[in-house]
Amino acid sequence: MTSSESQFIDVHTHFLTESYVRQATTAGHAHPDGMDRWPVWSPEAHLELMDRNGIQAALLSMSSPGVHFGDDDSARRLAREVNEDAAGLVADHPDRFGFFASVPLPDVEGALEEVAYSIDHLGADGVVLMTNARGKYLGDSSFEPVFAELDRRRAVAFLHPTSPVCWEQSALGRPRPMVEYIFDTARTVTDLLMSGVLERYPDLTVIVPHCGGALPVLADRINEFMAMFLGSPQPDAPDAVEQLRRLYYDIAGPALPRHLPALLELALPDRLLFGSDYCWTPAPVADRHIAAVDATRPPVEGATWRSLTTANARGLFPRLTGVAAPKSDS
Repeated sequence: MTSSESQFIDVHTHFLTESYVRQATTAGHAHPDGMDRWPVWSPEAHLELMDRNGIQAALLSMSSPGVHFGDDDSARRLAREVNEDAAGLVADHPDRFGFFASVPLPDVEGALEEVAYSIDHLGADGVVLMTNARGKYLGDSSFEPVFAELDRRRAVAFLHPTSPVCWEQSALGRPRPMVEYIFDTARTVTDLLMSGVLERYPDLTVIVPHCGGALPVLADRINEFMAMFLGSPQPDAPDAVEQLRRLYYDIAGPALPRHLPALLELALPDRLLFGSDYCWTPAPVADRHIAAVDATRPPVEGATWRSLTTANARGLFPRLTGVAAPKSDS
């Protein structure tokens, strides 16, 4: 498996630094989102996983809990730090890594500054947005300048779930990535729909993680409520299902045997992307997820999941089209 068409491009994968973990832990995230510990990450281990699984390139991002722990100035400094760290990894491995920049929402001014710095000076491939920023979901009107700027830049916004505002009650004492992430993803995308953000900013590309979270089974319900009870903020806007079909979806996580087939009832094949969710998904589990995807027939005749998702990723990230495929023994 040596051709670039047979190598995955991983749009949902994470990195960590000792400094970030230390600052997050000091801020109260010793057990991030209810997990028992922080994972360990290194570029060497990440590249080993990529080579073992035929992953050509990976777009790194900072996962939950993000960079804002309550203080705007500290969040701005941490966002700048992790983005410069990510840019350094890309400089060290330009054929293998790209990155989504972190922004210090709900600090809108700081977020706008970091968007400009990360894209213009660091070469970020887009931005990562937590599903809520200290309780504010992405359809909040205060975030309008950020979406307007991302739309102006024709940027890619990769959404990543975080704990919902009510996790102390709703998570029932269990790790929030298990269930809460799935519903917080659906919650924030519904907010983007209902607030009209998706329709007002058509040049913004949105990637929804984890097979769309709960959206594949909620899409018709959301659509019906928008049409019959709530109304659209823009009367001539396409219905909810059509707007959801315009978004991109990664297949990170335990996509099979049930979640990915549900997504295929909503998303079109040209909107599907590969994600490993490493390092928050441990390497042996990521290996197993990838093997399951490879063993599953894709929705396009004559394609593989590798060729399909890689072609879609290259359409979004032209910089990756010239990246040479790594050597592989598989």
